[in-house]
Amino acid sequence: MTVIDVFAHVLPPKFLARMDAIHPDVLANFPYMKNQLLTDVAQHRASLPADHQQIISAVNLNPKDFVDPEQAAEFCRAANDEIAATVRTNRDIFPAGVAMLPMNNVPAALKIIDEQVAGSDALVGVQLFTQAMGEPITAAAYEPIFAKMAAINAPIWLHPVFDMRKPDNNLTFSWEYELTQAMYGIVAAHYFRKYPGLKVIVHHAGAMVPYFSQRIKYIQTAEDYADFQKFYVDTAILGNPLALDLAADFFGSDHVLFGTDSPFGIPPVGPTAVIEQAVNEMTVTADQKQAIFSGNWQRLLASLD
Repeated sequence: MTVIDVFAHVLPPKFLARMDAIHPDVLANFPYMKNQLLTDVAQHRASLPADHQQIISAVNLNPKDFVDPEQAAEFCRAANDEIAATVRTNRDIFPAGVAMLPMNNVPAALKIIDEQVAGSDALVGVQLFTQAMGEPITAAAYEPIFAKMAAINAPIWLHPVFDMRKPDNNLTFSWEYELTQAMYGIVAAHYFRKYPGLKVIVHHAGAMVPYFSQRIKYIQTAEDYADFQKFYVDTAILGNPLALDLAADFFGSDHVLFGTDSPFGIPPVGPTAVIEQAVNEMTVTADQKQAIFSGNWQRLLASLD
């Protein structure tokens, strides 16, 4: 059985070189990105277990944080071309990739979706982060991106970032809070009702939502509760089969996709083995486990046609 990891990361080397050219030693502020598995496809390939594939998305090195809107669009376009080329020359391990967007240039982002994602044989969606330009991802300026992705029937990968207004950010808990708040924002904005075809894949098993699902049920409306269950989630919580059972119970096992955040989390090659073991220890059926490992992604992909 092939295992498909829907949330694995790369750092396209030509893109990194362009970023270094405008901001020398750009990774000095991101030491965790100094990982050869992100930039070297041969090493990345060698690190993968047999019969494993990855849907690849870029690390959080966003041009919007370094350059003006026009340059950001140019950098994202080039990075997307590089990710797509990596997919096309490594189909056996990378069946698809996820596009970057310049969130300081929404018109260009919409054009990128039309020209690089819609109808692409390599890029199947876009990655958004929980905040952009100091605003929540559900700020009104970004709503056209959600509308566009629903219109072309392609998923959004939702990844956390720190809210830099907060003085006590930490990697263990802050990202889970930011993901939860972004999910709440999407539900509160009624995006699933306004854009019925919207598909959002949330990192880290849906963060706090499964654990606090009864608070959602009794504090929020029945319609909002149902909307929270429309998210897809991955399994990237570094193990913990009981927590994964909670995610499957709330979102439905058919909305849980195997994902690891590789190569991050557990050195040197990422947490794939630990997360795979956790899925195997879940209390769901054998058929449901197989669906989490690959079938749910394959069905989601088929629904995009």
